[in-house]
Amino acid sequence: MVKRPGKPKKPAGGGAGVMRQLQQLQEQMLAAQEALAEQTVTVAVGGGVVAVTATGDQRISEIKIDSSVFDEGDVEMLEDLILTAMNRVLDQSRELASDQLGPLTGKLPF
Repeated sequence: MVKRPGKPKKPAGGGAGVMRQLQQLQEQMLAAQEALAEQTVTVAVGGGVVAVTATGDQRISEIKIDSSVFDEGDVEMLEDLILTAMNRVLDQSRELASDQLGPLTGKLPF
């Protein structure tokens, strides 16, 4: 017996079921994004001379610089430390977001 292509099968529950799933997923995503905005990650570099804190939604919330770095007068070193700390904290913030939002995006029905 040869199977012939027919009409694609509709999902159980019809379109209303899929729409309900999408609405629930949207609500879960919004709640997860709000929670991420409250979570923070902190990176310290240069032996703790520079520390940067970011939220889970990739906003820098704090930068701390130890006053001892100014005694040395090495502006270029300070710039490098700040740049390194900023990049690392943003990487960690994106990883946090991915860890928390990834399971939700895996539920998308398409």
